[in-house]
Amino acid sequence: MRVIITGGSGLIGTVLTERLLANGHEVIILSRSPEKYTFPAGVQGVEWDGKTAGDWHTYINEDTAIIHLASINIAGYNFIPNRWTAKRKEVILQSRLEPGQAMVAAIKAAKQKPKLLIQASATGYYGPRESEIVTESSPPGNDFLANVCVAWEATTAPVEDMGIRRIVTRTGLVLTMDGGPLPIIVLQYKLFAGGRLGDGRQWWPWIHLDDEVEAVTYLLENEAAEGVYNLTAPNPLTNDAFGKVVGQVLNRPHLIPVPAFALKLLLGEIATLVLDGQRAIPQRLQEAGFIFKYSEAKPALADLLK
Repeated sequence: MRVIITGGSGLIGTVLTERLLANGHEVIILSRSPEKYTFPAGVQGVEWDGKTAGDWHTYINEDTAIIHLASINIAGYNFIPNRWTAKRKEVILQSRLEPGQAMVAAIKAAKQKPKLLIQASATGYYGPRESEIVTESSPPGNDFLANVCVAWEATTAPVEDMGIRRIVTRTGLVLTMDGGPLPIIVLQYKLFAGGRLGDGRQWWPWIHLDDEVEAVTYLLENEAAEGVYNLTAPNPLTNDAFGKVVGQVLNRPHLIPVPAFALKLLLGEIATLVLDGQRAIPQRLQEAGFIFKYSEAKPALADLLK
């Protein structure tokens, strides 16, 4: 199968590309500046600005799938997350709306239509849910992150009217030491400063990067798959429980809590990323027959921190 990926040079896209190549797929990565990257052997980089249709749609053939991952990081790319000013919020939103709308325009212009489009999203779609168990049928929340996810997912919905099968993947906290929040969490514990954040009762829907990539690949290759799937491990943990597991794996104490007010003072509204969460479970993914390599946090963290 020919697989066209947006965001292919990102944290998930890089590992996903390797997995797709190993499975014998042809991979094309759409990038604003493909000349800046050294793609793996067999991968073709094609220029696309993410804002206009462009002409990349000429690469679509009758056996093409598109995996749409492109967007900027919600927390930014610095050690300390970027505050959510009104301007920053607009940048976050547009980084999701513009590529999706441009993608639909490109597909409309294509002589041949792809057989599948996988649209990335996040469990932030559900908003803060306390201890409620959240499945793919749960309604959206109404905070900033939920509204962004709702709008993000809607950008590519028009392809369904073209007869294209569409999958939406709502991903939780991806565990990897190559980026995301885990390296920061691990550093705190290595410095003997680990502990719960806020009251620690907020649920963290985590997933090992390997399972994230395998799940996307599984859905891509399963012709019966369509609709929304939560990409989270089947056993989410509260922040307090997650921290205790990190401490056990690193042989460090889980003692020093960080009050919610201190995080809000330091980070502003973006503190919701660690102080709120969803007890999201991958109901439809498991019903589809997917088997997780890491369904429990301790083996997942032991693998990443070995």
